[in-house]
Amino acid sequence: MRLILVGPPGAGKGTQAVHLAAHYNIPHISTGDIFRANIKNNTELGKLAQSYMDKGELVPDSVTNEMVKDRLTHSDAEHGFLLDGFPRNVLQAEVLRAVLAEKSTPLDAVLELSIDDAEIIARLSGRRTCSVCSTPFHSLYNPPKVAEICDKCGGALIQREDDREAVITRRLEVYADQTRPIISFYRNEGLLITTSATGEVDEITQRAIAALSAAVVH
Repeated sequence: MRLILVGPPGAGKGTQAVHLAAHYNIPHISTGDIFRANIKNNTELGKLAQSYMDKGELVPDSVTNEMVKDRLTHSDAEHGFLLDGFPRNVLQAEVLRAVLAEKSTPLDAVLELSIDDAEIIARLSGRRTCSVCSTPFHSLYNPPKVAEICDKCGGALIQREDDREAVITRRLEVYADQTRPIISFYRNEGLLITTSATGEVDEITQRAIAALSAAVVH
């Protein structure tokens, strides 16, 4: 199975990627992990990426593309992979298509996790973390016994800056502007499968597997 996972921030891509990769016995390849591995191993691409990050700039597509291209040559990706966080735009999608065409290993599917913006804001803005022991909570789905106090150690619960509603709204705007166009791209390629990302984690996983099984024939 050669699969891409797409969806807005807060759709649960990271969580579902782990479950789906385990189910299909394929590596979960995230751009974040690729960046960290290249920087840690001090590769030429890692040093190049670090030079942009040190200046507070976005790493250019050309560098990201090369990192992903290199990662797909590793032996564990020979019989499939799940890409999470790449491609982020249509240009990257076109590069990936060309890379896979060279190897005669086209994508099997692009799975879109679909969820309303209101649900995303509720999910992300409700997240809290203990400032002392880092235990996670959620004001709606997993509230502490005493508001804003950790059940485990009594530490104060804090909200991450990027979980504030104004920041989440901005992240959704960036996603709509930069990444959502790849959904149309893959729909036109006949690869897009859309499944709801609302519900319990296991329920979403089973729904995704059923949708993929129905659409992908090996």
